[in-house]
Amino acid sequence: MPNYREHPYDVLVIGAGGAGLRAAIEAASTGASVGIVCKSLLGKAHTVMAEGGVAAALANVDERDGWRVHFADTMRGGQYLSQPRMAEIHAQEAPDRVRELEAWGALFDRTQEGRILQRNFGGHKYPRLAHVGDRTGLEMIRTLQDHGIHQGIEVHMECTVTTLLKDGERIAGAFGYDRERGRFMVFPAKAVIVATGGVGRAFRITSNSWEYTGDGHSLAYHAGAELIDMEFVQFHPTGMVWPPSVKGILVTEGVRGEGGVLKNTEGRRFMFDDIPELYRNQTAADPEEGWRYTQGDRDANRPPELLTRDHVARCIVREIKEGRGTEHGGVFLDIAWIKERLPNAEEHIKRKLPSMYHQFRELAGIDITKVPMEVGPTTHYIMGGIRVDAETQMSTVEGLFAAGECAAGLHGANRLGGNSLSDLLVFGKRAGEYAARFAAERATESYPKEQAEAAAAAALEPLDGHTSQGQNPYKLQSDLQDVMQDGVGIVRKEDEMKEALRRIDRLRRRAANVSVPGNREYNNGWHTALDLEHLLTVSEAIARSALGRPESRGAQFREDYPEKDAELGKLNTVVWRGADGEMQVRFDPVPELSEEQKKIIEENQ
Repeated sequence: MPNYREHPYDVLVIGAGGAGLRAAIEAASTGASVGIVCKSLLGKAHTVMAEGGVAAALANVDERDGWRVHFADTMRGGQYLSQPRMAEIHAQEAPDRVRELEAWGALFDRTQEGRILQRNFGGHKYPRLAHVGDRTGLEMIRTLQDHGIHQGIEVHMECTVTTLLKDGERIAGAFGYDRERGRFMVFPAKAVIVATGGVGRAFRITSNSWEYTGDGHSLAYHAGAELIDMEFVQFHPTGMVWPPSVKGILVTEGVRGEGGVLKNTEGRRFMFDDIPELYRNQTAADPEEGWRYTQGDRDANRPPELLTRDHVARCIVREIKEGRGTEHGGVFLDIAWIKERLPNAEEHIKRKLPSMYHQFRELAGIDITKVPMEVGPTTHYIMGGIRVDAETQMSTVEGLFAAGECAAGLHGANRLGGNSLSDLLVFGKRAGEYAARFAAERATESYPKEQAEAAAAAALEPLDGHTSQGQNPYKLQSDLQDVMQDGVGIVRKEDEMKEALRRIDRLRRRAANVSVPGNREYNNGWHTALDLEHLLTVSEAIARSALGRPESRGAQFREDYPEKDAELGKLNTVVWRGADGEMQVRFDPVPELSEEQKKIIEENQ
């Protein structure tokens, strides 16, 4: 039996992105002992990919904005599958969380009056995204890390958690290993916060980096927690298309927010071809000149490129499928055209979009101030995740909390751009606060030793059973990515999803025989083998949830059911692990809107 070292804490945070850091800071501020475990290096989190800004109704650019408008926009964008109380808390508390971040040293772009500048973004009624050029997520991580290091938080970098430990029905800690040496570690904890981000590596084309294998979703599911709305995977409309080595890397929505337009190979702005009735000005003689939002007093002439992400992504796929895409399978995103209207356009682009300018210069040899970018949809974010209580962020397992992308409830069927950063600030704080309260009421950190021993034995199986006939973990992951990209991607059909589930089942049987050579030190093959269970779990959850929802809504587009179903629009999909170990799916009613919430939405139609 291998040895392992114990690291006990009051509160253990798994994940060191924005949500994990904000949770750890809040928990530590109460005097609780706090540990952070992160799969990669501190600072290398997907939060930095959220470049466009953080959504908060500060009303610095348009005084008509307020939390009530933000709440209504979020509910509408989520197709009313969002948990109303979460959306309300988020809209109310986001401005304070942004100001708090500013007080901790975040350097936001400024208006001429010196207030935090805000930009337009898809689905938001008014300019709402507080930003730092196109590096907002990076600035957020920098600020949270700088503030967090003074809180006495211990950080275990390059450490992977493989199993959550339980004491009866209550969470008791986590088991993991350090990725360099392969040494096992146990983290006894009174409360655990999961903040591990997304599931993008289950798909072939993604903006997510290698760490995002659905660990948190899977860990919570296997510990007995419920997952909701897993069918709603957001395909960001604009990822890099060329060269192949960078395919899928995010091109921020901020490019479109600053005036970038989408064109096909015929040079036509195709987004005008499919404007939803909700946003169409029926009296406009020329849609390209007179199109405007018609909801209330929305600003006139905002470009259709800033419609919701699911809609823009489907329009791009349509152009590509109908032969009007580029030779590399994308369309053109043109920001250079603003030179026609702005004398100092090149400097403006470099100042407002410095990361995008350098990204295309370095990775694709393209100067975006002069020529268009080639872009296409990329797997970016999952709205579904661990079911949590709106007030406390506790999951359906006692003592297990979740925040950020791996938690669900705020975004419903589709996330509005910028809401991810305010989500992790608002609910990261709440998760840390309530996890610390929970821990304070528990006497000691204890865990069943036999669970840790079983976790260690399971982790060693790919090494102990190595044979030349064993399955290659890299091939298994690659095959799974093909299954998900082709069968459960942007456009879905029943027969394709059923075949995807059959293939996932075959991959699971192959994974039981996965085998890697070498030992535990510096063994990437072993790490990949241990990620497979998480990837297979979240892939099955996505496919089963998508198959169980025969309608098109938000980020889910069913070619065989292209319309919305009114009854399904009142239900959240729930996934849980049955007593027999098999994945189960049911539908639960979405919590009803309060009379006040209904009034807010009516006021902001």
